[in-house]
Amino acid sequence: MPLVLVTGGAGFIGSHIVDQALIDGWEVRVVDSFRADVHGERPSLPLSRPGLEVRTADVTDAGRIDELLDGVDVVCHQAAKVGLGVDFDDAPDYVHSNETGTAVLLAAMTRRGIDRLVLASSMVIYGEGRYRDSLGTVHAPPRTVADLEAGQFEPVSGRTGEPLIPELIDEDAVADPRNVYAATKLGQENLATAWTRATGGRAALLRYHNVYGPRMPFGTPYAGVASLFRTALERHQAPRVFEDGRQRRDFVHVRDVASANLAALGWTARQPAGAARAFNVASGEVHTVGDVARALSAAVAGPEPVVTGEFRLGDVRHITASADRIRTELGWRPTVLFEQGIKEFATDPLRPAN
Repeated sequence: MPLVLVTGGAGFIGSHIVDQALIDGWEVRVVDSFRADVHGERPSLPLSRPGLEVRTADVTDAGRIDELLDGVDVVCHQAAKVGLGVDFDDAPDYVHSNETGTAVLLAAMTRRGIDRLVLASSMVIYGEGRYRDSLGTVHAPPRTVADLEAGQFEPVSGRTGEPLIPELIDEDAVADPRNVYAATKLGQENLATAWTRATGGRAALLRYHNVYGPRMPFGTPYAGVASLFRTALERHQAPRVFEDGRQRRDFVHVRDVASANLAALGWTARQPAGAARAFNVASGEVHTVGDVARALSAAVAGPEPVVTGEFRLGDVRHITASADRIRTELGWRPTVLFEQGIKEFATDPLRPAN
């Protein structure tokens, strides 16, 4: 049986990838740091199953990672520090965990002759999504504090002065990371691409959109918005929706993200030396942040969401994806519809971070 190493395999997304890989007949070796700020006392992953090895190690530990690559056919790299962060003091940990960890892993793979990689990237590398005004496609500059404080949340065209119209973004868009996390995810992609060129490796770069589902962490400032809403509802509190709740996103279920990773593992085996390709992992459907809050509240008969007008500098207004490439080239389709997935998620078990 082929052996896949899943870094971060005890986490939210990684544990679902492990589940799917075992079902599909892979032997799986998990490497996870089991950081307390991520896992608390209860990891997502059931630790004892046929075909599964679980090892404790940090991907920044070169000696340990080199040893754990013995016999591995392909690496699925999920380990990363995620989320927008608390403040800029988080920057060194983001860079160390995400970029240094990826560089250490790729160097160890090179020494071991492992030439296939699936990398967990993110839609955050795009910054704002794709927009147009009455004259055509246009770049959206970062929103100013003054505009946000005044409740002007929509990006405005610099040439017409009108609010921009959001569109779906594809993988050929120019990267424009607007916070530290985004910068490190783009750094991971750049490292993986450089590795393919230098070594003849093959890499699939999976740009996850807003992932939700069972085992999502809560009780942590690094959690995603769906988790924050669930946390509030667990406490019988109204979900607090920032800005005006009309921020457009693509919400994709974690089981679909796992199946995309398995499709990408197969893709790397079919590519010529030096291939690197980015894929949006997304449903291709547009929903607003307010839609998610309302749907979750309705599913548990909870309090109506409160739209606060608050904002976080570094958040983007609209980012929604074209999923055409992954459907065409990997043959992947999401199977969990938004209405079904959100209804399930309203009562799915979450994972306490502490």
